[in-house]
Amino acid sequence: MQQTHISVDTLIEARWVFPAEPDHSTLDNHAVVIHQGKIVDVLPVSESINRYDPKQRIVLSNHALIPGLINLHTHAAMTLMRGLADDLPLMEWLKEHIWPAEQRHVNETFVYDGTRLACAEMLRGGITCFNDMYFFPEAIAQAVLSAGMRAMIGMIAIDFPTAYASDADDYLAKGMALRDTLQSEPLLSFSFAPHAPYTVSDKTFSSILTYAEQLDVPIHLHLHETEDEIRIDQEAHGFRPIERLQQLGLLSPNLIAVHMIHLNESDIKLIKRNGCNIVHCPSSNLKLASGFAPVAIYLDSGINVGLGTDSAASNNRLDMFEEMRLAALLAKAVSGKANTLPAYQALQMATINGARALGLEEITGSISPGKAADITAIDFSDLNLTPCFDPISHIVYAANREHVSHVWVNGKMLVENKQLTTLNLFELQNRTAYWQKRLAT
Repeated sequence: MQQTHISVDTLIEARWVFPAEPDHSTLDNHAVVIHQGKIVDVLPVSESINRYDPKQRIVLSNHALIPGLINLHTHAAMTLMRGLADDLPLMEWLKEHIWPAEQRHVNETFVYDGTRLACAEMLRGGITCFNDMYFFPEAIAQAVLSAGMRAMIGMIAIDFPTAYASDADDYLAKGMALRDTLQSEPLLSFSFAPHAPYTVSDKTFSSILTYAEQLDVPIHLHLHETEDEIRIDQEAHGFRPIERLQQLGLLSPNLIAVHMIHLNESDIKLIKRNGCNIVHCPSSNLKLASGFAPVAIYLDSGINVGLGTDSAASNNRLDMFEEMRLAALLAKAVSGKANTLPAYQALQMATINGARALGLEEITGSISPGKAADITAIDFSDLNLTPCFDPISHIVYAANREHVSHVWVNGKMLVENKQLTTLNLFELQNRTAYWQKRLAT
């Protein structure tokens, strides 16, 4: 009896596939089958030929397929401030340079242009999803949709006025109205994004917690980034910031806590007991001299840890390959153990761990049947990636974002042979030049 082939949209054949879950194995000479934006099968190439009839067959014979990388913390629009005020400590950088520049220049157009620039950089670096925190989130959302990416949009809150909102209640009202308008968009999700304990009052935190529980959305904030931040909170409230959030009821599996560098044993126990998620941003932590996060202790404690770039203003790259490599190397140096944070774990931090933190693990974060086809292809034909004894080791320790050749989000190819398909580089360069001139003067 003649076998009937199943019609599907796309079949990608690759030298290696790293699914990211349920374990960290690498599949040799496998194919990923995509139909209507979702992964329907992952199987050996030899079997796929006899089972599927794809409209498009893509053969990547010297490539690795990994889940699309998830940038778990950034401020995308600040890409327009890349290099604006370098080599300064955090509080001086914020108070004397970044916040004044934002007061003068940040508006809806700035955020739209800056986010599109960031999307272009992230897509070309294999990032398919990012978790954002910035003003004018409606402009962020429109930029993300125009690029075709996946993103969690932060409903930002801060206790001082900006061009976006007059007070905390205004921030929250505008954020929730945007969520109501766009919650049916499949590529968008939303979080509450109070900036940090030193810029948000107990009253605002309490309001956010009430809304977050009602809407079942995460809370995304900076926490324990510097020793100064901890001292400020202790002087103002009598508690370390984590203790203060515990008192307010914010510590839970819905909390996405960014940086988390300066934690004592009691802090770590609180984070573990409440199931909170941590975002490690090694490049930003190093550049701002904030310190070394004890990531090995977090992982050994069973805490979910993902990776983020922070903004291009404090990094200065939206490069998750750099974050994976630095995370692995720093963890070894800080722990004094060479087997700490092996390559496969660093790649999981950049994929499935990020999805878990966002509550999107049923949608993205691994190459698994039933999930969205958010996939990144890495070309191993470069001389710098030969010989290859372990492709996962190469991805973390040897490859860089320039080796990304193809990127799919929800089954749509957004990078083809290193070229963007949804964003115009010439247009982005013109808009960037315009804003550079404005910021420089």
